[in-house]
Amino acid sequence: MRVCLLAPSLEAGGAERQLTLLANGLARRGHGVDVALFRRLGPLLGELGPGVRLHDLGKGGRGDVRFLWRLWRFLRRGRHDCLYTFLGVPNIAGALLRPFIRPTRLVWSVRASNMDMRQYSRAARAARFVEERLAAAPDLIVANAEAGKRCAVEHGFPAGRMAVVPNGIDTDVFFPDRGAGDVWPDPARRGDGPLVGVVGRIDPMKGHEVFLRAAAMLAEALPAIRFVCVGGGDASLLERLRRRADDLGLGERLAWAGRRDDMPAVYNALDLCCLPSLFGEGFPNVLGEAMACGVPCVATDVGDAAALIGGTGAVAPPGDPEALCAAVLETLARARDGGLADPRARIMAEYSLEAMVGRTEALLAGTARGR
Repeated sequence: MRVCLLAPSLEAGGAERQLTLLANGLARRGHGVDVALFRRLGPLLGELGPGVRLHDLGKGGRGDVRFLWRLWRFLRRGRHDCLYTFLGVPNIAGALLRPFIRPTRLVWSVRASNMDMRQYSRAARAARFVEERLAAAPDLIVANAEAGKRCAVEHGFPAGRMAVVPNGIDTDVFFPDRGAGDVWPDPARRGDGPLVGVVGRIDPMKGHEVFLRAAAMLAEALPAIRFVCVGGGDASLLERLRRRADDLGLGERLAWAGRRDDMPAVYNALDLCCLPSLFGEGFPNVLGEAMACGVPCVATDVGDAAALIGGTGAVAPPGDPEALCAAVLETLARARDGGLADPRARIMAEYSLEAMVGRTEALLAGTARGR
């Protein structure tokens, strides 16, 4: 089977990481794999393995549609069995080219659930509108979460063409290693209390402000507790969050670590990983990676977070700092007393990398045969 995976870039996002893992996994299984990018950018470029061919479409600014011509020529030369598109604009690009690349089959990915598009730009809202109107074009739509599938169907995606393949976690990369490193800027000042971290880009969907309010409550209950936020993103939102943290009196309890590329070390430095998202999550990679490192997690009930965590942590309603604070306190206490199921064992049993590659391989092969 010959497959082309299409994405804007290989920046360090959840969809991009899953694309990279899938490309490597399919290549290991003997398939011909091309990765086509709008722009050759991102730290994950270096993680593409042998047998994966990379193609740069050289897309310019937002108004550059000539890359569609370059993509069409590339696909016609490649004679791919399937074009598998990741994220909204690549999905749209694939749908626009669908009549001109036959017999290549088109497969879309759905990586989010209940997105609140009011929080985003007019261009992002327009792209989402167009994607929904083109949802009849693909031969198959693969969601990475049951919540993502339900939301897509509610917005007009054809249920009969949808399948769910949960993300896969590379447990050879993410594993318990408490000596791997520390994300606290000055470890000498961290103290002996638990370190609770939020890992995720600075974005309206991620709920950082709710976490800060919960952190202020946690600081009253556990004076030695410390917090860290890991991830880059919206600079203006980050500045507002910093001011909010100061207003809440978090001060030196909270570190802003920015973007990090040593994520196994980040997770292993934490005593608990928190995902306070308000909306939009499908399968949160952050939870799976932290759990693979043996770190208990607390998340809001968004996307498939609750199904992923199971009995290894706790879940709180989105937007509720009091409930989030209580869930963190409960999970820290249960972890201390040995009352939590092993998070790494759950990932290895239910969300392995090989399971994700195998399920996707079967779906792509069936679609290529016209099933």
